[in-house]
Amino acid sequence: MRYLLLIYGNEQASMEATEEEMQANMDAYNAFTKEVSEAGVMLGGEALHPSNTATTVRVRNGQTASTDGPFAETKEQLGGYYMVNCDNLDEAIKWAAKIPGAKHGSIEVRPVWEFE
Repeated sequence: MRYLLLIYGNEQASMEATEEEMQANMDAYNAFTKEVSEAGVMLGGEALHPSNTATTVRVRNGQTASTDGPFAETKEQLGGYYMVNCDNLDEAIKWAAKIPGAKHGSIEVRPVWEFE
């Protein structure tokens, strides 16, 4: 089954990190990406631009409206994701716990609908 591992963290704290801290974080993500890839469960993944680059789209009464920024003010912002193929939720949780962002933010594990 496919699971989306959504990485949430504090963007402001990330922007205030030193160059050494940013490099250590990138090294940790590169190591995780290599591990999940070599295990054969990674289907995809990307880092996202900061939430201030987002546009939220809504359609109400047939009218499309777009708003700069994310949908809601939150303490944590969506920073990226991994798509993995795991046998069950327990396996997906084990992979999610290895994502470096889990140490200072949160990882949302969400199953992907499989439509036939």
